[in-house]
Amino acid sequence: MPKRPLSPGRVRAARQSVRVTVASATGFYSALYALDQPVVAVYALFAPIALGVLSPIPGGGRDRARTMLIVLPLAVALTALGTALAVTTASAVAGMLVIGFAISFASAYGPAAAGAVPGLLLFYVLACFPPYAPDTLPQRLGGLLAGVLLLVLCELLLLPAPPVQRYRARIAAALDLAAASALASAQGHRRSPERARRLREEGLALRLSQAPPGSRPTGAGRTDRGLAQAGAATRRVLDQLARMAERPDSATAADPPSEELLRDVAAGCTATADALRGARAVPGPEALEEMVADFVAVRGRPSGSGLDTDAKASQRLLECRSDLLVMAASALTAQAAVAVAIGGRRDAAGLPPEQFWYAGPSTARLLALRLTGNLTLRSVLFQNAVRTALGLGAARLVAGALDLSHGFWVLLAVLTLGRTTAGATWSTVRSAAIGTLVGALAAGVLIFEAGGTVEVYAAVLVPAMFVAFSVGPIAGPAWAQGLFTLVVAAAFSQLAPADWRLAGTRLLDVLAGCTIGLVCGVLAWPAGAHAEVRRGVADMLRSAAPLVRVTVSAVVRAPGTSGAPEASGKSGTSGDTRPRHDDTDEALRLTRHRLRIAERAYAQYRTEGGRNAGDSGPDWHLALNCVSHAVIGSHWLPRQAYGPAPPEAVRWARESAGRLASAMDSAAAFPPGGVRATPVPLPHEVVSTAPAPVLPALVDIDTWLRTLAAELTAIGGSRPDGPPPPVRGDGTPPATARDATAGTAATPRPVQEGDGAGR
Repeated sequence: MPKRPLSPGRVRAARQSVRVTVASATGFYSALYALDQPVVAVYALFAPIALGVLSPIPGGGRDRARTMLIVLPLAVALTALGTALAVTTASAVAGMLVIGFAISFASAYGPAAAGAVPGLLLFYVLACFPPYAPDTLPQRLGGLLAGVLLLVLCELLLLPAPPVQRYRARIAAALDLAAASALASAQGHRRSPERARRLREEGLALRLSQAPPGSRPTGAGRTDRGLAQAGAATRRVLDQLARMAERPDSATAADPPSEELLRDVAAGCTATADALRGARAVPGPEALEEMVADFVAVRGRPSGSGLDTDAKASQRLLECRSDLLVMAASALTAQAAVAVAIGGRRDAAGLPPEQFWYAGPSTARLLALRLTGNLTLRSVLFQNAVRTALGLGAARLVAGALDLSHGFWVLLAVLTLGRTTAGATWSTVRSAAIGTLVGALAAGVLIFEAGGTVEVYAAVLVPAMFVAFSVGPIAGPAWAQGLFTLVVAAAFSQLAPADWRLAGTRLLDVLAGCTIGLVCGVLAWPAGAHAEVRRGVADMLRSAAPLVRVTVSAVVRAPGTSGAPEASGKSGTSGDTRPRHDDTDEALRLTRHRLRIAERAYAQYRTEGGRNAGDSGPDWHLALNCVSHAVIGSHWLPRQAYGPAPPEAVRWARESAGRLASAMDSAAAFPPGGVRATPVPLPHEVVSTAPAPVLPALVDIDTWLRTLAAELTAIGGSRPDGPPPPVRGDGTPPATARDATAGTAATPRPVQEGDGAGR
């Protein structure tokens, strides 16, 4: 029977174990036996463990080595600070609270910073536990530098991790496929289910969850923000092209303006893909923007094929052109985002500034916005930082008050076993306690049988480290704690004479750390992000309901009016013709703010192992998408200049929007089975009697509301009476080239909403 090949995860763990074991053993044995420096040996042993095992630093070998060198000065500073603050228990606890929060909260900067957080905390913890020994600081720093530099060399030379595919390469490949598909559609080959399948698969590959952690553009800088926006816009291009390829032939009649725009989009996608690969300079979005504007100018005109004699055919043609304009607007957004991300542009040409708000501020300003945007009790990053700081502070207080001989193990248990929910923490500490008990028994047997023979401990340490660091990350906390107990017993038995009581001390210290971590998990946001995501999504849906009302009323207005005063509870007169955008802007600002809070909570929820897709509970991700589409439409719809609509069209728009807004309010309570959102369909008599300049607006509103209704209905798992309309990635298209791309992303203004991590 052929052997099953090792999984990639096990191979990666084994290779990383080799690198960490070689670095730790080399530094430990050299310092202890060649230099007779036990303090140097301890830090040379734990430095590679801190950054190589406890810290999931993302990326390939070069990326990991670069991150380690970047954080090395901070590790030195934390070791020095921990050594100084260990003078009293009070100062040590105060420092643990402040440093624990600050370092944990720094994970908001991105995946590289988040990956290094556990290791940096370990450097401070290792230096801050008793006894107070400031005279050993040079030896401590020497061991730390030796251990980190040895690990850097191993990362570069010893079974180096292969480089991770960069996210920009994924975007470039997706844009190539989009260009080929757009060109095929322009040549008359529009319907192709196979091409639609490929487009959707390539779009799914652009999800950040599908990219390796080291390549995800989730940092706070301009490049990461631009690439994240370019990836999202490119995915919308692929989704829209897939819908075009799935349409029946009867709905895709030849249309010269559409074919010309498809060719222009194909050329723009190809140019952007080449720029991402470095094959050419980054193109500006001005050329494609002008092409979109030319298409908008003829959007409402008949095609010349005779379809305009039939109201239904005219509406179908408008819908097809509407979808095409959405796709072109997304391609324009992707090109502009790439120009900002890697082209060095500090503006977005003629595009809406709020969509590319990150183009202007300095990098320091963007980093500050990322932090200040998460300084709130509603931020799960803030909650995690507070929970970690409280746990480490309590552990340091216990270690100092009880004068534990190996109090470091208490803090290490809190650091490695704490989780974001009380349930997950209990499950982890229960497994860790069992594993530590077994490991302590094995360590006791080893010490008893060795009888103080140092050579035995020296021979056991290396294989124990390799097994612990390769099996522990894969097998779970029980194996990790049990094997690590054997490692520390073998290491500390070489530093000083030990008996079997060392294993018992290790067991008691780990149990104390488990207890502290469990108490903190129960007292500090025990539900983790689950309660936060439910509350955040509910607030988000409630804020989106009035946004739908004011948006529709601002676009579809009766003669002699210029807004929707009744949508916000205000009354107006038909003779008031002054523009009224305050209601829309305020509703949009609030909805965008709450959307970002809900997105951050959902991102944390997914890391906690949230419900799977087959659960009957609310679909949080779909709720986020629904409100995102509401925000998208509110960006551009109020900016339209279609002119006044007939009274019957105004009544239809407000009734349909009111019904959908009421459904959003109801959905915020998450009733069993969800809600059934059924907006009023656009009557054919309204389509046939509406003036030509107004008809595109009516089609846009109808499609936008139906899209929102389909998503809102599906949040709770229920289904509408009839088949839901196709869900569009961007909602519906704008009417001007500059306003077009305002609907392709919902980016918060930095001053008003702060900032948050991307999904």
